Amino acid sequence: MSHASDFVLPKYPASWQHRHLLGLENLSAGEITTLLDIAEGFSNYFRGGGSKLPLLTGFTVANLFFENSTRTRNSFSLAAKRLGADTIEFSSSGSSVAKGETFIDTAKTIESMGADAVVVRHATPGTAQLLARHLDCSVLNAGDGPHEHPTQGLLDILTIRQHRGSLKGLTVALVGDIAHSRTARSNIWGLKKLGAHVIVCGPATLVSKQWESLGVEVAYHLDDILPRCDVLNLLRIQFERQATRPFPSVREYALLYAMNSQRMRRSKPDILIMAPGPINRGVEITPEVADGPHSVILQQVSNGIAVRMAALWLLLGQCTDSASTQF
Repeated sequence: MSHASDFVLPKYPASWQHRHLLGLENLSAGEITTLLDIAEGFSNYFRGGGSKLPLLTGFTVANLFFENSTRTRNSFSLAAKRLGADTIEFSSSGSSVAKGETFIDTAKTIESMGADAVVVRHATPGTAQLLARHLDCSVLNAGDGPHEHPTQGLLDILTIRQHRGSLKGLTVALVGDIAHSRTARSNIWGLKKLGAHVIVCGPATLVSKQWESLGVEVAYHLDDILPRCDVLNLLRIQFERQATRPFPSVREYALLYAMNSQRMRRSKPDILIMAPGPINRGVEITPEVADGPHSVILQQVSNGIAVRMAALWLLLGQCTDSASTQF
């Protein structure tokens, strides 16, 4: 087994010029790879028994969440603390926003408390970009409506890379509520830049032919594409973002698109089953598949901490004098 002392954090990449992480659309393949490589180092370090790293001691990270979250919020908080940073935890419930204060004024108030980076989740697309124009600190997008969720895309891609070594030539299907999924958009940008073939699949009410303009394949029948897929990423149906029900019943959706034991038998023997969570057992995936040997869902959660550590270090580490660090 590898030990924490065996790993060395790469020298801070001189090519990294970003103050914010707002999405994967505007990152190059090289920049995405840099993020993944650094996240892999952090992941190996903690798997080898490592403890906290004092790389961001003296920095403060504020989590501004205007939507509910379990995985992402806790993951960012743990990532900051494992790097030695302090955290500010904000929830819109019971805050000054409920009293009429504007979103930007609230963010500026949090920044004035000493935040060096703001992690923001909001239901409105473009929120992170808006904050980046009004704040002096770094901004990390933790999900802006149906637009992007860059660290989710990165952790999904890292998980695939750990099992397959390379994304080039793989066929990855994103199945489910594509229309409302920020995870789908970030995955598409990242996967395509690293050479994967991407299929978006779901009911016609949730998967428009317009997705083809992003260079992906559109499919409406999971059983037709299943034999070609190396990876399935099963997206939650986001009823809370829908004005009308996009299909007659949840039972019908599960019949046509849920990954179950019967479909597993028709899949490639080494297929990876992923889900960004929260998972709805019996809707997008059945329990025996979610808990089965092909599922890497919990590994995705673990990788989320490493990816968010990498993102925070890249955005804030340029302000430190640490060129490299022996773990």
